[in-house]
Amino acid sequence: MNKLIIVMVLLGLNLNAKTITVAVAANVSYAIEELIKEFNVKNPDTKVNVTLGSSGKLTAQITHGAPYDLFMAANMKYPQSLYDNAYAINKPVIYAKGSLAFFSSKNLDYSKDIKTLLEDEGIKQIAIANPKTAPYGKASFEALKNAKVFNNIKSKFVFAESISQTISYAVTATDIGMVAKSSLYSSKMTQYKENINWKEVDAKLYTPINQGIVILKKAKNDKEALAFYDFILGKKAKAIFEKYGYLVK
Repeated sequence: MNKLIIVMVLLGLNLNAKTITVAVAANVSYAIEELIKEFNVKNPDTKVNVTLGSSGKLTAQITHGAPYDLFMAANMKYPQSLYDNAYAINKPVIYAKGSLAFFSSKNLDYSKDIKTLLEDEGIKQIAIANPKTAPYGKASFEALKNAKVFNNIKSKFVFAESISQTISYAVTATDIGMVAKSSLYSSKMTQYKENINWKEVDAKLYTPINQGIVILKKAKNDKEALAFYDFILGKKAKAIFEKYGYLVK
């Protein structure tokens, strides 16, 4: 009898379980696991499935019918376009502000200015996200142009599809990369040190990367998806974002 009761309880729990699917910009990949873990503290019956990618590609998937409930983009442009075209039910709201950093698996002299650093003969390849699909790539271009170094080094660029692929290139293939600062707080990156392997890009050189979240029309009446949306905009999520190098004010 006891075994039967246990089985029935487990079946009941399974029936109550709910899955939501969230499209997440690649730069958030380093924080998303901890965000979901914290969300599940008060929402243990909600499973959160994540699809990672560049904001541009995720937007294209959504417009072609991908069944996502929420979209956490790397800027405001893509979720705004989804709202303007009725794919999202609310205007994008900023959940965090991203920043850029130079990163190399090698030890570099970060006391040099950007121009001297990147024009050095030892820097033959620079990993950078595709500015057409990745907001961090667009911000990287802006920073390099404002630093008056873009034209002299553009032949060195190795383009990645997303900011997460950029960090991969910078670790394994290129001499340096322009990455999301958040990626440097990943457990896999703790061996790399500030001012030895990486340095934050001067925020005055590029427009702040306001990252926006929207509720997609599939989730209009989905209380679990709305709960996750509210969580991402709440204090506990902000503390996690801050831990991973984002600005939240």
